Amino acid sequence: MDYGLTEDQKMVQDMARSFAEKEIAPYVEEDEENHYYRREILTKMGELGLLGWSIPEEYGGNGMGWMEAVTALYEIAKVHTSWRLSISGNVWGPAMTINQWGTEEQKQRYIPGLVSGKFVGSFAMTEANTGSDVSSMKTYAEDKGDHWLLNGTKMWISGGHTCDVGLVYAVTEKGLGSKGISCFIVDYNNTPGITRIPILKKVGMWPAPTSELVFENAEIPKENLLGPRNKGFQICMWMLNNTRMGCATGAAALSAACLEGAVQYANERSQFGKPIGKHQMIQQQIAEMKLEDEAAKYLVYHAAWLKENKLPNQQETSMAKLFSSMAAVHAANTAMKIYGSYGYSTEYPCGRWLRDAKQFETLEGTSNIHMQIIANIELGYQPNR
Repeated sequence: MDYGLTEDQKMVQDMARSFAEKEIAPYVEEDEENHYYRREILTKMGELGLLGWSIPEEYGGNGMGWMEAVTALYEIAKVHTSWRLSISGNVWGPAMTINQWGTEEQKQRYIPGLVSGKFVGSFAMTEANTGSDVSSMKTYAEDKGDHWLLNGTKMWISGGHTCDVGLVYAVTEKGLGSKGISCFIVDYNNTPGITRIPILKKVGMWPAPTSELVFENAEIPKENLLGPRNKGFQICMWMLNNTRMGCATGAAALSAACLEGAVQYANERSQFGKPIGKHQMIQQQIAEMKLEDEAAKYLVYHAAWLKENKLPNQQETSMAKLFSSMAAVHAANTAMKIYGSYGYSTEYPCGRWLRDAKQFETLEGTSNIHMQIIANIELGYQPNR
């Protein structure tokens, strides 16, 4: 199958690459050092249409789909992988999920702001004791007749303390596990009872905001229930199969960044009278990185093509996410070896690559969970949706 880019997709690629080089690259090291999130970059993405993928044009979408989205995100994440979270946090999380499950009023009220960059988005599932087992969440939304009363705590929420609008998953009927969870649209700027606490002690992804969210009798309007009551688990799994493409693409892009950096350094650095790239051990490492990089990119585009054509893709999305995560971690680790002592210096990006690569093994489903999804579908224990 040929995943060669069309002329229009090449234009998208060039636009995204130019944007990343001009708007993101000059601030990478400064923002890393200061753990600083530049909201204006998200706004500029929205102005260029880089947040409108797979969203109908009537709600502000750009009229393009998954293949263009992956192509653009790849170029952005290759420059600084922290920014792939903003695209997932706005588009493949809230905007697409509201478009799929929301009322017409919800679509018109929230989607245009998310795809234009006027709103910063998020989605909250994880809790202190709830990660892979989403059905074990404790956050509870009580039906009070004319509103919902939300209580509980969410952890490790990307964009949690910087967002304007987000999806929150909560129990609405206790004792039913996954069959008693619902999804809510939360207006963080106009809802009392929400405390947002930045999580600053992280290994990597420093410019990407991560938060703890505490809900204490937060009143959520009845009309902010997204989809049917107690169908939140189904909505969550549907959403994750989209946001995982962001992880897969970001990891593949990071693998590519490590490979490009290692190749450049191997040609510049000399030992024993010749560039280190002339030494067989370095060549073996470069070859391994290249093999994994190409395989990761192929899996990402294959999953995106299936989504584009509305074909079953859960297994392929998990394959792309799992393998790209493995490729990114291996590439980052190998790049640090090739750079030698300089790889351990903060003057070079190897440390950032390695710190950022490790998060892909956890976010949007751990590597163990994706192994399980792939195997269960292959064994026929669950369908490939």
